Amino acid sequence: PRLIQAAAATQHPDLTFARGLIFLETISRRGAYLALLQQYPQALAKVAELVGAASWAAEYLKKHPILLDEILDPRLYDIATDWTGFREELANRLAEYEGDAEREMDILRESHHAQVFRVLAQDLAGLQTLEHISDHLSQLADILVATTLRLVWPKIRQRHCETPKCAVIGYGKLGGKELGYSSDLDIVFLYDDDHPDAQENYTRLAQRTNTWLSSQTAAGILFETDLRLRPNGDAGLLANSVESFREYELKNAWVWEHQALTRARFIAGDPAVGERFEAIRQEILTQQRDIAKLREEVLSMRQRMLDNHASNSEAEFDLKQDPGGIIDVEFIVQYLILAYAHEHARLTGNLGNIALLRMAAELGLIDAGQAEAAGNAYREYRRLQHAKRLSSNPKTPIPREEVETHISAVRALWEAVFSD
Repeated sequence: PRLIQAAAATQHPDLTFARGLIFLETISRRGAYLALLQQYPQALAKVAELVGAASWAAEYLKKHPILLDEILDPRLYDIATDWTGFREELANRLAEYEGDAEREMDILRESHHAQVFRVLAQDLAGLQTLEHISDHLSQLADILVATTLRLVWPKIRQRHCETPKCAVIGYGKLGGKELGYSSDLDIVFLYDDDHPDAQENYTRLAQRTNTWLSSQTAAGILFETDLRLRPNGDAGLLANSVESFREYELKNAWVWEHQALTRARFIAGDPAVGERFEAIRQEILTQQRDIAKLREEVLSMRQRMLDNHASNSEAEFDLKQDPGGIIDVEFIVQYLILAYAHEHARLTGNLGNIALLRMAAELGLIDAGQAEAAGNAYREYRRLQHAKRLSSNPKTPIPREEVETHISAVRALWEAVFSD
């Protein structure tokens, strides 16, 4: 009866009640959780509000009912996150179980879930912009990867030094600070260490860090990871020296790998190695290139992606893959960086696609009106992507007519940039 009452106060009472019943069934054997909802009516009201607002929220709470404790935390709607406090709290919790790998892994997951849940609650309450959500989730990932690296290194038995001279580099959405709720982490491990055991030990560190991040424990998983952007992809070493990385990028990397480098950044580990990586990144991105050849290679890569992933539908639109969508905007920005960063080094800044489009317009590389229209399209695509992720049918296609103006804006800029 209390759930019926709580559901009736939401925007979608029937849907909320159905999801609420599923949640109650999930926790039905856990007396402490039922007692909490019984004792605190406001907690039940908040559960109803959250599960009714988004399917993803209902699933997340069902997977991690321990998050019920967060609902009573007065900081739930506190927009400004005290990251220093979060780091200290996490370090203190981990210190209690030093050496107990299983418990350490669970604490990392519990801390991650609590922070994600907080952002989700604020998101559903309309308190957060999409950009702020992505910044928060990216900062959270940075901290958890850095903490994992710190926990794993002492567990390498034959380690040759006390502090690893190793860095984790983030690519893709992590590198561009555009993480969503379920984004995986594209990461690469680099080291700067001449010791004979360096290669072996840093490979072990990479393997074990990856396992700690992606393994399923009683508390779930931390992140899905993808290590394929390292030199030579799946066939390459898990950890590479900065020198071999530089050599590969200068002599053997494909253009698409240099495109990926436009959104890469140091996220964890030894800052000195991070600085070396950033110097190599600048060196690669500011090389002078044959514009005609670059254009040809970028267009060829884009065509391959269209052949494999485009929807080819007249009525529906794939926000990411279809012509005029997210990947087109990303390719335009990446092309402009690779083509003109030798003249305008500030294009290499990790500023996000909308800011980089604006900068390219200020530099006279593209039309300001077209840049703004394409930037608005990109922002709207990301908003729609985010809304789809939270909905009960995340794979439901977007009707093309709903975004026709944005598709046209992106295609217009594409034609202006890539026409001979």
